[in-house]
Amino acid sequence: MATTAHHTAEVIDAPEEANEVALTEIPPARPVPSLLDDARNGLLKKPRSIPPKYFYDGVGSQLFDQICDTPEYYPTRTEAALLEVHSDEIVAVARPEEILELGAGTMRKTRFLIDAAAQSGTLTSYAPFDISADALEETGRRIVGDYRSLDLNLLVGDYLAGLDNLPRSDARRLFVFLGGTIGNFEPAAAEAFLAELADHMQPGDHLLIGMDRVKDPAVLTAAYNDAQGVTAAFNLNLLDVLNRELGADFDTGRFFHRAVFNEALSRIEMHLVSRGKQRVHCAALDAAIELEDGETILTEISRKFTDQSIAALMEDTGFAIERHFRPANDYFSLVLAKPR
Repeated sequence: MATTAHHTAEVIDAPEEANEVALTEIPPARPVPSLLDDARNGLLKKPRSIPPKYFYDGVGSQLFDQICDTPEYYPTRTEAALLEVHSDEIVAVARPEEILELGAGTMRKTRFLIDAAAQSGTLTSYAPFDISADALEETGRRIVGDYRSLDLNLLVGDYLAGLDNLPRSDARRLFVFLGGTIGNFEPAAAEAFLAELADHMQPGDHLLIGMDRVKDPAVLTAAYNDAQGVTAAFNLNLLDVLNRELGADFDTGRFFHRAVFNEALSRIEMHLVSRGKQRVHCAALDAAIELEDGETILTEISRKFTDQSIAALMEDTGFAIERHFRPANDYFSLVLAKPR
């Protein structure tokens, strides 16, 4: 069961008139590493890595939107098509009074669910939970006029810092976690996160989660190595983030993007690869990073799932699958589950 929160959510931007939305800060329930911590732990020892959450500055977010529209990047359009076809059924099973979306982003796929739930007459509120206040405010401005009878509550915070401080509700909730984001977690972290989510759900609540699936490695690698080079620019932009935030002097021209499928671990691995031997200074770390020619920095993993691994993950974390939606090509899964 959920524990009692030690902090309360703080409304930091109260609505001024009808159909405006509150921006509510969700305090962390536990400490999370800062960029400095992650850089110290990931860049100063081999093999080198940095978590993917730092991709999403203003430039990175715009580039990711462009990635979603590239011909090779099937996950976004495949998941959107599944939602367009199956949202009515999802809503009929879950009967949500509130949709709470984790990592909401631009909400461009979630509209199918909101429309279906609004038409069903059960939905009263939508609560997107995202780390970016700017993205949430943009989402709020865009949708507030479209759903005038809907209570919008923008929740600002990091779901990796725990869920204890999410607003309590007696409403029947549909938790939404789209985009295959669970694949960016190492297996133990994915299990811990989903188990925590199950513990915070009440009887009658449901989870809708998107998971990318194992498929032809050529299709997978193409999705992360688009011909336009947008994913490469997205990956290299992370170095600009490190330069700006940590006082580093990475030269983006001395790195290139590489994404490969690790068949043994069923995952895409995205790297920044050093062009030649080089030394990078980082003022915030008070250290130099010595890179060999061809040495890489792991910037993202994206695990891919099968029917068996999906069933095992949900079972092991306290969920019972109610519906499993897949397209004809089996490229992607949408799973509707309830806590056991």
